[in-house]
Amino acid sequence: MKLSLFHSLQNPCRLYLLPFKPRTLNPTQLAQFSTHPQQQISHQPHNKSISYSKLLSQCVASKSVRVGKQVHAHLIRFGFSQDSTFRNHLINLYAKSRFFGHARKLLDQCPEPDLVAWSALISGYAQNGLSREAFSAFHEMHGLGVKSNEFTFPSVLKACSSSKDLRLGMQVHGVVYVTGFESDEFVANSLVVMYSKCGEFGDTRKLFDVMQERNVVSWNALFSCYVQSDFLLEAMDLFEEMVLSGVRPDEYSLSSIINVCTGLGDGRRGRKLHGYVVKLGYDSDLFSANALVDMYAKAICLEDAVSVFEEIAQPDVVSWNAVIAGCVLYNCHGRALKFFRQLGGSGICPNMFTLSSALKACAGLAFEKLGRQLHSFLIKMDTESDSYVKVGLIDMYCKCEIMTDARLLLNMMPKKDMIACNAVISGHSQMAEDIEGVTLFPEMHREGIGFNDTTLSTVLKSIASMQAVKVCEQVHALSIKTGFLSDRYVINSLLDAYGKCGQLENAVRIFEECKTEDLVAFTSVITAYAQYEQGEEALKLYVQMLQRGNEPDSFVCSSLLNACANLSAYEQGKQIHVHILKFGFLSDTFAGNSLVNMYAKCGSIEDAGCAFSEVPQRGIVSWSAMIGGLAQHGHGKEAINMFNQMLGDGISPNHITLVSVLCACNHAGLVTEARKYFESMKELFGIVPREEHYACMIDILGRAGKIQEAMELVNTMPFQANASVWGSLLGAARIHKNVELGKRAADMLLVLEPEKSGTHVLLANIYAAAGMWDKVAKIRRLMKNSQVKKEPGMSWIEVQDKVHTFIVGDRSHLRSREIYVKLDELLDRIHKAGYVPMVENDLHDVEQSEKERLLRYHSEKLAVAFALIATPPGAPIRVKKNLRVCVDCHTAFKFICKITSREIIVRDVNRFHHFKDGSCSCGDYW
Repeated sequence: MKLSLFHSLQNPCRLYLLPFKPRTLNPTQLAQFSTHPQQQISHQPHNKSISYSKLLSQCVASKSVRVGKQVHAHLIRFGFSQDSTFRNHLINLYAKSRFFGHARKLLDQCPEPDLVAWSALISGYAQNGLSREAFSAFHEMHGLGVKSNEFTFPSVLKACSSSKDLRLGMQVHGVVYVTGFESDEFVANSLVVMYSKCGEFGDTRKLFDVMQERNVVSWNALFSCYVQSDFLLEAMDLFEEMVLSGVRPDEYSLSSIINVCTGLGDGRRGRKLHGYVVKLGYDSDLFSANALVDMYAKAICLEDAVSVFEEIAQPDVVSWNAVIAGCVLYNCHGRALKFFRQLGGSGICPNMFTLSSALKACAGLAFEKLGRQLHSFLIKMDTESDSYVKVGLIDMYCKCEIMTDARLLLNMMPKKDMIACNAVISGHSQMAEDIEGVTLFPEMHREGIGFNDTTLSTVLKSIASMQAVKVCEQVHALSIKTGFLSDRYVINSLLDAYGKCGQLENAVRIFEECKTEDLVAFTSVITAYAQYEQGEEALKLYVQMLQRGNEPDSFVCSSLLNACANLSAYEQGKQIHVHILKFGFLSDTFAGNSLVNMYAKCGSIEDAGCAFSEVPQRGIVSWSAMIGGLAQHGHGKEAINMFNQMLGDGISPNHITLVSVLCACNHAGLVTEARKYFESMKELFGIVPREEHYACMIDILGRAGKIQEAMELVNTMPFQANASVWGSLLGAARIHKNVELGKRAADMLLVLEPEKSGTHVLLANIYAAAGMWDKVAKIRRLMKNSQVKKEPGMSWIEVQDKVHTFIVGDRSHLRSREIYVKLDELLDRIHKAGYVPMVENDLHDVEQSEKERLLRYHSEKLAVAFALIATPPGAPIRVKKNLRVCVDCHTAFKFICKITSREIIVRDVNRFHHFKDGSCSCGDYW
């Protein structure tokens, strides 16, 4: 026995199996580790327990496992390894430092491990997130009859909180209740936290209410539960209750309640809390400072967020993430990348949240090169496969217009998700690759990937661009089937898609059935009405929108102005102008451009000029609208001067601007100038002439009688002549009474547009002017047999905010009798002034007196007669006609404007005619 004992003392590892090789620990090494002389190891028996205990406690606090192992070997060497105090310290050290195998061996080698040893092991498991192991150890301890105390229960409950295991947590709660520890402050707080983390709001509140003593931990646990349950206002009230009860908030309380302000977007309370943080001395606390940066960025303003960030002495990655994400939120992408570069120089390694924000900044600025660098960095970090990061990369490549790489990333995803697919569909839509975006949607469906309101809205946007009615109907049916027709965004997207597809009936039905009353829905339907020339309906719906309490925005005002422009509703257009002034949209470029267009198309080029001068930032749309307006009003030279002024301001024209310039030359008969612009447009402006430019130039040459040159241009242009070209030649044939050219042009038009009645009418005019009445009769028979109906001439006039419509010989108007009396009186007066009816342009093969009667009551004459009895003396008369104004009415209006001292403005299908003092602005060239 003695020999055996001697050998065991010489080699204590034989008696006590260590999981590592022991190492001799000399007093010098221990002294270097210890920070105070009294903590240095001593070999005197009376203080050995205190010194070893303190030394091991230091190892636990600093998680210095290497030194702890040396102390462990030293204890074995000097025979102190069986001391329960030292053993418990070692179990605690190994468990807290994640050396669970060592901790468990020490526990297992103890004949009867006490509560402290078990509590140390369970606490280590819980603190390191090993909830299952903590439960197992607790169950084993409980089975051995070791009773838990106020230190064991919090550790086990922490494990329940981490794993959100409510069932086991309730079982532990039962043991707590039976053993009488429910009233203990630490245990009670742990129970509140456990129920809170498991989302059991009711139980959390009940426990909190029965607690005898509530400290800041108790309040914090309840805060957490309120926030998790999205009861943010209640959490704010709870914080105020805590402060009033005399409990001093800690850094966790303050950071939590600041996050509540962020969630509520309550900047006012957020500022008050900032003051409270400073007052309590937590302004240097990193958690509170980070919460303040995030709150200011999301709820108040970026500058305040940056100010708080710059006051943080040592910002961590969370601080940098908050300020970078804030910059991205405010679209300050350049500033975000500047902070990202500073982060790189600070020595802190960015995480995937940092890089996701940086990718958003690259996407916002379309920084392809930096985006690719970040992609490479993510691959090195091995986080590229993370779905959140992958979506950020896809979005970046889409915004940089690199759809090939975006699709490649999507296809490489082991499991495609909805957000990634949405990003790619949106990217295709932004790139006008609508077919690719729409075809990806059924692929998602086939692969079992779900979709949401964003998917449907983005797909419908592409459908609207494609004007794919059938696909729109299918998506509509799918929206009904999946319950998305109750979603406001989907409804608005359907309204927009049906409107742009010309399906007004479907759009209006959805609008009425879904009873949506937001501004976007009203704007979509109003825009559709305006686009498809149902301006009166658009204006009615606008009145309805105002009655329901919706204030307009610049987009709906622009649509309404377009509706007024199509109707030539000058007075109603002026009222919309007043609304634009009232709601402060005058600085909006879209509204300004629409005002220019509206006034120009309503016949007031002077008002258009005033509106143009007030457009804050004149772009190509503004200039094109004004140049086109001047051209339509016959102010050719002014239009060309405006074009030169535009070039002087450094604005390059587009193809629409050059069409307007050629139209200006056309209406003013400026053939030489037109030829110069047409022949030099590619050289000077880099614009290759399109079909509309050729059609305009051919029309100019044809009107000027240069038929041969016009035909040469037709034969040499790089594409087949379309209906516009042959229409121009037919018009030239009518003006110059060229029967042969008229016949050829009409033959081509009847092939290209057989349903259009205008071709038959113009050819009949040419035959009638040549006295070829048999040909006229033949055309009439052809129209009858082909069931081609001549489009009836219609004229509109706006009086007192109401649009009045007239057709030839119309007697349906309420004031019809007065109108006809007035018109007969006018015709008698102008006959005396020298007016002679232009009967040669009437197609009917009847006597001259009958032709005069037929010409007498044309729609535009009825509209002018009504205006003379319904508008104040001296007020301009504004008439719109759907066809070209006839020669007889044109002649009559020159006389009428003179004898009535009224300006008559007629907008026909081609241009404006301003009749004043016996002459017309077109100079009889139209």
